[in-house]
Amino acid sequence: MAESADLIIQAKGLTKKFGKRIAVNDISFSVQKGEILGFLGPNAAGKTTTMKMLTCFYPPTEGTAIVNGYDVVSDSYGVRRSIGYMPENVPLYVDMTVEEYLYFVAKAKSIPPADIKGAISKALERCNLTNVSNQLIATISRGYKQRVGLAQAIINDPPVLILDEPSVGLDPAQIKDFRELIVELGKSSTVILSTHILSEAQLICGRVCILDHGSIIAVDTPSNLSDRLQKSTALSVQLLASETDKVVEDLKKLEGVSGVEEVKRESLSGCEHPLLSFKVEIAKTDLLVRKAINVLAVEKDWTLYSMQADRLSLEDVFINLVKEHEEEISEESTSEAEIDLQKETEGEG
Repeated sequence: MAESADLIIQAKGLTKKFGKRIAVNDISFSVQKGEILGFLGPNAAGKTTTMKMLTCFYPPTEGTAIVNGYDVVSDSYGVRRSIGYMPENVPLYVDMTVEEYLYFVAKAKSIPPADIKGAISKALERCNLTNVSNQLIATISRGYKQRVGLAQAIINDPPVLILDEPSVGLDPAQIKDFRELIVELGKSSTVILSTHILSEAQLICGRVCILDHGSIIAVDTPSNLSDRLQKSTALSVQLLASETDKVVEDLKKLEGVSGVEEVKRESLSGCEHPLLSFKVEIAKTDLLVRKAINVLAVEKDWTLYSMQADRLSLEDVFINLVKEHEEEISEESTSEAEIDLQKETEGEG
């Protein structure tokens, strides 16, 4: 596998089978140095299995991956020295204090004795654990336990962080703190994280990798994925107008507009007319329509309050892609069944 100075992870043909079940099926992808890549997918899509192959927890059945220059098959020790891994269920020793546990992890990761104290102090500070450092892990909250899990992953300043559902079980305030922490860690490490919180992935990740049934069905930025799936563009338009009943009719007459829907009407303090909100369906190229709406607003004496493009959210993209992939799998299964039936019929004949 060819290497690039800018690529810190390169996976090629990764496959993992458990008996007859194929958990990960011949996937290939790469991750740039300093990138935060999100793994998205329904349950049993292959996210965790892929992460376990990258961390040398599972050997691949076929294919391989290079992590920070080390091969997961032939140099698993080099890979393990290069990564920080936070599994979904962090194996914490709850009868230890937070600081004792991090000392144990530092020794296990072969951090030089002279550097252990500084490494623990840095991890405690980065993960906001200083105030609970002397508490037994059994007595701290779920949010703090997740932070301890992250602290053990980063204590050796690894160039690669692999985080499996790091925000699971956290409340909204804790999720926000965790998100900010991961973004900060991404400034010094390459990060792969899996999550079911799609809004988090959209805020954190430069790219997302969507898996389903062990296969990669898309890899791109959230913005590019939205553009690829966007069949048409909608503009959200807000304006103030005196003759409110004619606005929809006037907007529909504009060239390039395929539909107009009033979605909200509200009163603004100090305004004589209501604030009207519309969804204006248009062709993909919206610049001419935007200009036409501006011209129309001047002609009709409307006060144009706001106008912006609606885009598919990452949740919409995820649902659409998985649905399409499920339909493809269903069609392939049906075709195979029909072929098998035909062969059986011909054999009987």
